[in-house]
Amino acid sequence: MFKKVFQYAHEYKKKTYQSIIVLIIAVIFSIIPYFMIYRLINPLLNRQDISMSYCLLHIAVIVLCMIMHGILYVKGLALSHESAYHTLKNIRTYLQDCLEKLPLGVIQEKGNGVLKKMFIDDIDSIELLLAHAVPEGIANVSIPVIILIAMFFIDWKLALLSLCSLPFGIISMMIMYRVGMKEMANYYASAGKMNNTIIEYVQGMEVVKVFNHDAASYKRLKDDVTAYRDFTLKWYQASWPWMALYSSILPCIALFALPIGSYLVLQGYSTLTDFILILCLSFGMGVPILKALNFMSTFPQLNYKIESLEKLMASEPLKQNSKAFMGEDFSIKYDHVCFSYDKDEVIHDVSLNIPQGQMVAFVGESGSGKSTLAKLLVHFYDVQSGKISIGGQNICDMSIEQLNKQISYVSQEQFLFNTTLKENIRYGNLEATDEEVLQAAKQAQCNDFLSRLEKGIDTPAGDGGKQLSGGERQRISLARAILKDAPIIILDEATAFIDSENEDKMNKAISQIIQNKTVLIIAHRLPSIVNADQIIVMKKGKIDGIGKHEDLLKNNAEYQKLWNAATASHTWKIKTKEVNSYAETAIQNH
Repeated sequence: MFKKVFQYAHEYKKKTYQSIIVLIIAVIFSIIPYFMIYRLINPLLNRQDISMSYCLLHIAVIVLCMIMHGILYVKGLALSHESAYHTLKNIRTYLQDCLEKLPLGVIQEKGNGVLKKMFIDDIDSIELLLAHAVPEGIANVSIPVIILIAMFFIDWKLALLSLCSLPFGIISMMIMYRVGMKEMANYYASAGKMNNTIIEYVQGMEVVKVFNHDAASYKRLKDDVTAYRDFTLKWYQASWPWMALYSSILPCIALFALPIGSYLVLQGYSTLTDFILILCLSFGMGVPILKALNFMSTFPQLNYKIESLEKLMASEPLKQNSKAFMGEDFSIKYDHVCFSYDKDEVIHDVSLNIPQGQMVAFVGESGSGKSTLAKLLVHFYDVQSGKISIGGQNICDMSIEQLNKQISYVSQEQFLFNTTLKENIRYGNLEATDEEVLQAAKQAQCNDFLSRLEKGIDTPAGDGGKQLSGGERQRISLARAILKDAPIIILDEATAFIDSENEDKMNKAISQIIQNKTVLIIAHRLPSIVNADQIIVMKKGKIDGIGKHEDLLKNNAEYQKLWNAATASHTWKIKTKEVNSYAETAIQNH
């Protein structure tokens, strides 16, 4: 565990070593007062006269030691924290680098809550290890060891008595560790699930309220929070008796030394002077040992978190090369492609040629694999077998940056940054001028709603683009794709969840950007793709048919079923429009 973390400390390791030395000296200063107390008590027990100056000198030494302990303790922690926070920064940077190399699909499967917990909570918890547990733990262990050695030189019998309570405390702690480890995996799994549910609940609150699903959404959140509570309570209920036992026993170093030591002194086996000194040193040992073992109690949790981070960072990265794009053209070829999510195969032996400049639509029921084919082309995942090429070049033989330059990807769920709409559009081409951004917005049919905004295109999008409607967000995303001006465009159900008015505007914008492009459309509404050069019918991860609309409607049963369902839905929408129009007229007349 320590080795795994310290590999990220780099040049700040020496700060940790310095903090350990400073904290050891600080602990030494905290032990010296017990010697001073012994030197004050011993003359009294032996009925020796002591002067006021003798007392004041020892009191002054005690006060000075306490001050020095405080100064050095703070200095040691300052050094350890400096090292810790630089190390945490390095871990976060390394994790970020690893995430950039992982398949995007793998990252999406983790969920926002789990990744947020890893990036913030789990890495922050490593601060306890670096800033406190290691430097303070080493200091608080080394000093009791030195004291024990000194005690054995003073009186080995009394020293052994001082050690008698340690085995009971250590055994109690080991049992607590073993009990806790059994529940730890379930505890962190429930914590990650709860984080995901909380984020989803907050982000989807508007939709939940609109569709009156408050009870169901609240129940899901309540169930996950309750499960987290139950796992936590189960963990602590199993652990707390042992925690209480070791916390009570370990500080009591004098538990056996005091009664049995008194007997040994009365019987003449030990001297009163040695007995008093051993007692003073025993009291000085208790606090450091308890602190050290309290830090040790956090090690199983920290180890679990570090292993989770290491597991993610050790995930197999995307297969890619540093080569530039060297394709002959922008045709696309799927060559015997197979792909599985975990063990569930969703794409089976798909082979397909898409010539440059063609508009190709993928249709099929939900789960048929049409969106997965698009995500494989943009290299969200590695294929299990087969290959995908652009212009004859395998996408794995070029860097992700080079691949992304060739493709604009517009999905049904578009994310907008919490900056102005202009900067969100400019994200498609950071070198674009303001005039080019405005032109892209115009082509994407954004001007009608931009003109209604007080600040126009300089209006902040809000967190996640919540200042805009779904259709408006889609048009901003489309403007971003227009500005990128990539030779290949993927429209992954880009109009699936927007109203008919916004869909008409989106279709007008799409018709402008697909000129002279290779276009892949993942179709939700079949009437919008009847003019496609090719329509690929997907069924259970396989190609069920390829052709134009008229041919498939005559010869492909799966396409006929999809078309009948689509036209029935379209008829329903027309009737709904008529009802709404009638209602509006009635309201106006009223």
